[in-house]
Amino acid sequence: MVICEYLIVAPSTTRELPEDYVARVKQVHESGGFGSRGYNCEWKREEANKNLLRTHTTAVSSRMLYELAKGPFTPKKYYSIDRVFRNEAVDKTHLAEFHQIEGVVCDRGLTLGDLIGVLQEFFSRLGMSELRFKPAYNPYTEPSMEIFSYHAGLEKWVEIGNSGMFRPEMLRPMGLPEDVRVIAWGLSLERPTMILYECDNIRELFGHKVDLKKVKENPLCRIGIESI
Repeated sequence: MVICEYLIVAPSTTRELPEDYVARVKQVHESGGFGSRGYNCEWKREEANKNLLRTHTTAVSSRMLYELAKGPFTPKKYYSIDRVFRNEAVDKTHLAEFHQIEGVVCDRGLTLGDLIGVLQEFFSRLGMSELRFKPAYNPYTEPSMEIFSYHAGLEKWVEIGNSGMFRPEMLRPMGLPEDVRVIAWGLSLERPTMILYECDNIRELFGHKVDLKKVKENPLCRIGIESI
């Protein structure tokens, strides 16, 4: 009975999609547009309809930007913290299930310099000033950057997030104006915590290996406020 109720609440495919938006996404995917050549392959509706455990929270950001594009444009900032899932081999720096911190800033005239400045300020307030940025490829951002911070315990640079500027071929089909730019970043919650608390195994922070005694006895930390 419980299984049947779950299937009713959580179907395997989506019930509806905005068809005009779907048509524009299909066109850009197959044939390109807005400076993109597209993938030159068939966009399959049956794949797009599938519901699955999200691998990142960009799906949520995309939905918010699509809703924003429906009205007169107003600059916006969106932030979220949510659970994501990956097909990962679990080790001391990787989890198959973790939390992602996402930020999106949507305005006219934004540049890659704005993104770098926001990330440096964000991590400096956490006490992480040693950062490196590495060019990367993402299908929805260009340019894109991976973010690394030095882990003294592991004695190496550890990737703590990904970032970039959303591509025009992603934003224009939504209906956003041509001069609007969007900077975005997705950060693991657990990896920066590893660095800040000098933990050399991420499985000690999340999962069945967490020391419950440590959780109960450690002080609650509030960013910008003294620990209590």
